[in-house]
Order: sequence, then C-alpha cells, then structure tokens
Amino acid sequence: MDTIADKVAQLQGAMTGQLPDGVLSTFGAEQAALRAAGVPAGAAAPGDVMPDGQLLDVRGAPTTLAKAVGARSAVVVFYRGAWCPYCNLALRTYQEQLVPQLASSDIALVAISPQKPDGSLTTQEQNELTLTVLSDPGNQIATALGVLTAPGEAARAAALTLGVDASAANADGTHGLPMPTVVVVDSTGIIRWIDVHPDYTTRTEVADIVDALAVLD
Repeated sequence: MDTIADKVAQLQGAMTGQLPDGVLSTFGAEQAALRAAGVPAGAAAPGDVMPDGQLLDVRGAPTTLAKAVGARSAVVVFYRGAWCPYCNLALRTYQEQLVPQLASSDIALVAISPQKPDGSLTTQEQNELTLTVLSDPGNQIATALGVLTAPGEAARAAALTLGVDASAANADGTHGLPMPTVVVVDSTGIIRWIDVHPDYTTRTEVADIVDALAVLD
C-alpha cells in the first residue's frame, strides 16, 4: 500500500513535466525555507488543551470542534484548502486507509481548513470523504496551536499564474494557512500527540497516526 510520501513523489514527478520551471523553482525555494525554519517555537505540545473556535460546517452552519467531536477522542487534521493538491492527496489517503481503521473505535476524524464552506464541500465531494470537514474562518485554531503561516509574495505570485489565490478561497480573505498538522485529542479535550509539517509537501503518514492512537489507551 502506497504511503503519502510515495504518492507525493509521483505527484511531483508529474508536476515537473507540467508546470513552468520558474514556478517550480519558486515553490521549491519556499519549501526549502519552510523546512529550514522548522516547527514554530511555542507550537502546541502534548498536555496542552486543544483550542476551539467558531467554525462552519460544509453547509455554512455554525458549529465548533467540540460539537463535531462530542465526548469522543479525535484525530484532527489541518489542511490548506481544496486548491492544494498535496492536501487532496493526503485526505484521500486518510479516507482510504485511516477511516477503515477507525471504524471499530469511538474516535472521530475531522479535517479543518480556513477556506469558505463551499471549499470544504468541494473538498468533501471531490475526495469522497465520509469524515467531518469544517471551515475555520480566520484560522482561529491554527493560530492558537501556533502553526499559522502564510506564503511569501513570490510564492503567491507564482500560485496566481496557476489560478490559485488562497486569499480568495479563505473565509476571512487573508493569505493565512495552517501548517499541515495532525493532532490526537483525548475525550477530555487534551492534546495527546501532535505532528506539525512546516513543509506543506510532506504529511503525517497513516501508520504514524495509528501508532499514535496508542496514547489513548
């Protein structure tokens, strides 16, 4: 069974033949800078309380993470938006490989992005997701977790040449994006495990999430 890293390598191989060299080099420079900077100082850690916010479901109805999860433990996935190919790849993998493993447990799986609810609905529909997909206007939770970032001007300009504008997709109209992050939260709302990826081309593997669920025992 292919890992997310395997699928990313295939995706990047295809991109090499499709995207202009200048765009690829700009994105590559941004990714290198993100890797060099690493996980932000002060990012949330195991033992911290999982933050919440005023969220929206795929139909635009108000909700919260606590309401979506109920009294269950949860795996919470932060992604950038429906426009991000790496996000879609990861979410499809979680649907295919993680959802079945959670089916017999009382553990919720929730994906959160800063995009508008229609973007969340697009994410859900195009990836055939059965997991809960929510919008976090203003990146309330990502900010509280300490994993908020934003593309630089060169990367934004390169993305625009591809028709991608994160600020247009985001519910608050800003460029803010969460670093791809997976959090395991226990039924009392305490973070038990967190994996932050400053470089948005890498993601938490299913096997690592499954192993991390042992902290809930």
